[in-house]
Amino acid sequence: MTIEQVSVLIRQYFPPELQTKIMCHKDSFHHLQEIRCRIGQPLFLCYAQGEEQQAADTVSSEQMQYMVSRISQGSVYAWEEEFRRGYLTLPGGFRVGMTGKAVLEGGQIRTLTRISALNFRIAKAVPGVAELLMPLLYQEASIANCLLVSPPGGGKTTMLRDIVRQLSNGAAWLAQRGRTVAVVDERSEIAGCIQAVPQMDVGCRTDVLDGCPKSEGIRMLLRAMTPQVIAVDEIGTDADVQALEEAAESGVSVIATAHGDSVESLYRHPVLYKLIEGQYFAFIIVLKWQTGQVVPQVYSKAGGGNYAIVRDIAAPDSGQCDGILQSI
Repeated sequence: MTIEQVSVLIRQYFPPELQTKIMCHKDSFHHLQEIRCRIGQPLFLCYAQGEEQQAADTVSSEQMQYMVSRISQGSVYAWEEEFRRGYLTLPGGFRVGMTGKAVLEGGQIRTLTRISALNFRIAKAVPGVAELLMPLLYQEASIANCLLVSPPGGGKTTMLRDIVRQLSNGAAWLAQRGRTVAVVDERSEIAGCIQAVPQMDVGCRTDVLDGCPKSEGIRMLLRAMTPQVIAVDEIGTDADVQALEEAAESGVSVIATAHGDSVESLYRHPVLYKLIEGQYFAFIIVLKWQTGQVVPQVYSKAGGGNYAIVRDIAAPDSGQCDGILQSI
């Protein structure tokens, strides 16, 4: 995401007095991950590894109302479904999360009102960030099942997006043709769809099912789109596991992500341990921050035993690769 793209977001959705204060930090926009706004509290710019800057002393109720009006295009009712889910996607793939007063109907959340906090998540497409991983994924005629693991904000969705793009377009440098890829984008974070059209580059052979629960989406895509690869973000429920197992039985490869900080944390997960103990994935790639950049640690199935680390995929000496990994 360029400085200018972030600047356009700020000019379009923030009140002028907050725009001025945020733009004072323009030089750091390359690494910006979130802009957090809470009524009566400071406005924070958030970066990787928990770093943050205070850009304004407080956010007023009037300023919050201004931002809510801008992101909803002046009609909260037209975006009622998005407010019910607690987030909406803006042009360019930006996502805005929100909290406020939940309105219940029949025991279910119908919508949110009295919005008191907004979290603008900065979408990051980093073409080439997955290039170091691609030789692992190509397994003769098929694609290896792979799980990307990191804590929230650790770069797994950015990495997944570029893997999808490269699988879809093909990798001429590896003499690999493009594959038909299907994405279940439950929270509109991978493709950043607006009216079901991807705003992010996910490749020319990619079909996106936007806003659909992962387990249902996987089954729909298996029946309807005959994909060679299915990509999903943040798996973690029994229903997700069952759907992934169905994909495997159908001969479809899976690239997925999950929250965690190590392979050991996956063994402790109340659901994901089933996939790990069953060695569903050929590779588990843990994204670790080291000296200001992401270093993927690759774990592989070890002859029927536990997953064992293969190697750290550190960037070559070229400054270009270092810059790509630092920009996740």
